[in-house]
Amino acid sequence: MTDTMRLSRLADVRLIDLPRHTRDDGEVVVAETPTRVPFAIARLFVLRASEGAVRGRHAHKLCSQFMICSNGMTDIVLDDGAAKETFRLDRSNHALLVPPTIWNTVTFLAPQTVVSVLCDRVYETEDYIRDYDEFLQLRQGEVR
Repeated sequence: MTDTMRLSRLADVRLIDLPRHTRDDGEVVVAETPTRVPFAIARLFVLRASEGAVRGRHAHKLCSQFMICSNGMTDIVLDDGAAKETFRLDRSNHALLVPPTIWNTVTFLAPQTVVSVLCDRVYETEDYIRDYDEFLQLRQGEVR
């Protein structure tokens, strides 16, 4: 990783309404760059888990994520080391922009919940902070 890490705050998180086009036979929700997704998309992954499952539990050093719950319901707890906030995604046209250095915990609240995540970086193992104590040290400036 050659990019410079910047510590984000909860104030940098954005809940974004996506355009939804409904008809009698269904709906289409659109997430386009740059009007709604504020970065070039380098990766997409999809999470499916049983009701009550908890995923995430990590932060990224450089990667931004754009999370969309296309089916079901999830609570996403975001933490910047000083404050925590819970965001509920339960509509397909709501997305959550999570900048780097924000700890995220995703709880699946309904059967057949599906969360799609768009990222501005490809998968990089070294980008992940998987230990909460290490995350807190980073936030306090003890680790670079």
